[in-house]
Amino acid sequence: MPIFRYISPKEGNPFQGGPRSFTERDLMNLKHLITLLVLITLSTSVQAQRFNPKKKYDNHRERTWEATLLLQNQASVSEEFDGGSTLDIDSSTGFGFAIGWNWTEKVNLSWRFSLNKPDYTATIVPNDPENPDAVAQVVSFQMTNYSNQFNFTYNFLKGNFTPFVQAGLGWTKLNSNIPEGPPDINCWWDTWWGYICFDQWETYKTSQFTYNFGLGVRWDMYGPFFMRGSYNREFIKLDSGSTNFDTLTLEGGLMW
Repeated sequence: MPIFRYISPKEGNPFQGGPRSFTERDLMNLKHLITLLVLITLSTSVQAQRFNPKKKYDNHRERTWEATLLLQNQASVSEEFDGGSTLDIDSSTGFGFAIGWNWTEKVNLSWRFSLNKPDYTATIVPNDPENPDAVAQVVSFQMTNYSNQFNFTYNFLKGNFTPFVQAGLGWTKLNSNIPEGPPDINCWWDTWWGYICFDQWETYKTSQFTYNFGLGVRWDMYGPFFMRGSYNREFIKLDSGSTNFDTLTLEGGLMW
């Protein structure tokens, strides 16, 4: 059987109709197919460059930003201060976030904010020479603990899984949420609602310089995602003594 055959004008041009014709629709489908193949090729090339083993294990953290969301468990604290006053803080679970810069594969600089709201019991022993018979007061309430820390982290390894050590400086705000006096009441006249008043309570609180040390492990997963777990101890100096907060932190984040 011959492969090529002469087509007479009566049979029609196969590119201009007829049962064997190559129509304009076929040309469009061919263009779409070629475009799809080009896009697949380019996409495969980009993904190969982004997630190739060399980049995954060689300098994949260096000169990158990162951000994390964190859950933090703060251990319970029991302290006794000068004069016999005591403070018992329950364990609690808080949250926070961090933003950092990977200077190299091993060196990271970051700022971390965390918030905890533990319950506490404080026994306050009066120190009043004019009233030696004053009775100690016991207060049970919920504390608010805001912590801001600027941390230096050193990763021991360049790979995707590495232990690290951490040290940092910052400040911590402790709010007892107990009013220290009558509220400030402010009122104004509104033409629609009439008099509107609101009160603002000043509470016993303090902001103190803190520093911390910690250690943990980091796991850089596929692509830009990573996880980090750490144990930290935060040291804080108070007016009547000092205390430490031990925390376990789990973070999930991404690099870019």
